[in-house]
Amino acid sequence: MKTRRDLLKLSLGSTLATAATPVPAAAQLASRVIDTHTHFYDPTRPQGVPWPSQGSPLYRPVYPKDWLAQAGKHGIRETVVVEASKLLEDNDWILNLAAKEKSIVGFVGNLQPTGTDFVPQLKRLAANPLFRGIRMGGAVLKDNIDSVEFAAGMKLMADLNLSVDVNGLKAFEPVVSLARKVSGLRIVINHCGNCGDAQKITTLWKEGMAASAKHSNVSCKISALMEMTATPPGQAPTDTAYYQPVLDHLWQHFGPERLMYASNWPVSDKGTAYDVIVKVAGEFASSKDDGFAEKFFWKNSLAIYQWIERK
Repeated sequence: MKTRRDLLKLSLGSTLATAATPVPAAAQLASRVIDTHTHFYDPTRPQGVPWPSQGSPLYRPVYPKDWLAQAGKHGIRETVVVEASKLLEDNDWILNLAAKEKSIVGFVGNLQPTGTDFVPQLKRLAANPLFRGIRMGGAVLKDNIDSVEFAAGMKLMADLNLSVDVNGLKAFEPVVSLARKVSGLRIVINHCGNCGDAQKITTLWKEGMAASAKHSNVSCKISALMEMTATPPGQAPTDTAYYQPVLDHLWQHFGPERLMYASNWPVSDKGTAYDVIVKVAGEFASSKDDGFAEKFFWKNSLAIYQWIERK
């Protein structure tokens, strides 16, 4: 008798020759899938957007319907949106969009934690249950980790039951320090801690991620693996084995409870098609205990982000 894992492996297939090769619906991976890292924006708005820049392939209107055209093929219809723009009004733009788009179950906004209006704006945005936290750059965290004002802001985040995403890490000591100083704050390392090409990971990255993972309030998104490869745009390897050094290290230190599925779409297109992301994530999840796929694809994100059910 074949187990669910056996059936999953058969459905995934052993190879993916091209980005167009069919891969299974996410319903075959887990009973539910939440993509915990997408970006939506519209450069044609009167005020434009600070990111992405003009001339970039990403410089185009990107809405939930565009993501659903890719993710929906795999049964993925729910996402946590992450704001890359530093414009305050873009937080409201996403929340207004989310009011109409039921596919958005949570939103990680972008506020400057050292700004004079941080506290009132945070409280205002947090009144919306879809607002689940903020994202900050690794440099911001490093520059402010010893600030009393910054610590108070992070404590307020924890008190409001919000999380902090950290992106663009180059040093891990600030993550460890924040996790220790504000133990009630849920910290989410984005993009596998910016590991770089999976075949060229460094001792600095390995030790930094291991040190971060020692704190139970730190978790990690498995995302951006493909766009970090040293390959031409859109030609990242499709074989899961290529990414195994990173996946194995994250599994060893974060375990089954603190890893989340995330695509980083549409930025992920720079590395490969959404199909490949689902394929690699599915093969990774299916290689572990039978219960891990459920945790990885949605239960962990519910515990960490505490996103809301849409009706």
